[in-house]
Amino acid sequence: MTEHVVTTADGRALSVAETGAPGGVPILFQNGTPGSRLVYPPNAALAERQGIRLISYDRPGYGGSTASSGRSVADCAGDVRTIAQALGIERLGVWGISGGGPHALACAALLGDLVPAVASLASVAPYGADGLDYFAGMGEANVEDVRLALDDPKAARAKAENERAETLAADPQELAALWQTLLGPADARAWTGELGAWILESTRSGLEPGIEGWWDDLEAFMGDWGFELTAIATPVLLLHGSDDLFVPLGHGQWLAGQIPGVEARLSDDGHLTLLTDRVAEVYEWLLARLR
Repeated sequence: MTEHVVTTADGRALSVAETGAPGGVPILFQNGTPGSRLVYPPNAALAERQGIRLISYDRPGYGGSTASSGRSVADCAGDVRTIAQALGIERLGVWGISGGGPHALACAALLGDLVPAVASLASVAPYGADGLDYFAGMGEANVEDVRLALDDPKAARAKAENERAETLAADPQELAALWQTLLGPADARAWTGELGAWILESTRSGLEPGIEGWWDDLEAFMGDWGFELTAIATPVLLLHGSDDLFVPLGHGQWLAGQIPGVEARLSDDGHLTLLTDRVAEVYEWLLARLR
């Protein structure tokens, strides 16, 4: 892994990593919430085999990136453009999973001249969207966190601080226990030593400086995203599984109904199994539109 620090126009630092094939086709990965620039090693190796220069970064407040309080989902587009310019990239694909999904969709909406194709996996949908039952099918832990953030932000921040401390002190199996209400059958089976160890490492890396990145992601998801899904003209691939308790299938179905021309692949996957089992097809779909 090659690492860079990119400075934005307003003086913030963005911690950027590159894996895969150094001279390959550029594709940028948006991590989940909470998470970091660290890429699941099998997906980095897959990128190398498929000829992809895989770029990732810590969103503001995570890992080595400066926090940006009050940021919207749309604000990530400026950071992605800054990273591309710093790395000398004129065209790149983007994909994101879970909390990275809305940020990938922001790139589809706002970076049409730079980003010709986007994939969104298990993305959360906007809170309060017409026609969406936001909590239907969602695991208890995420329902509690979202409701508390809406009803009592001070208590929600305190809870996040406690959960951060527990995560930093946990081993992979202890983290799985903390996430018990979010792991459906498919994801529980996928929680192998390698996957669990990487999730813990990525989450620890992201939360090491504090909860600001995590909290700012949650506030951004609950607020105005800063762009219209119905205005997206960039090709979008959307994947979502029916065994997903982190972000229920209804979110993916709602998003698929809003994005013009979207290619939706709805399956019986979980949340994590999209990451372990479906990334090869995501890479292939993006490459077909980048070469």
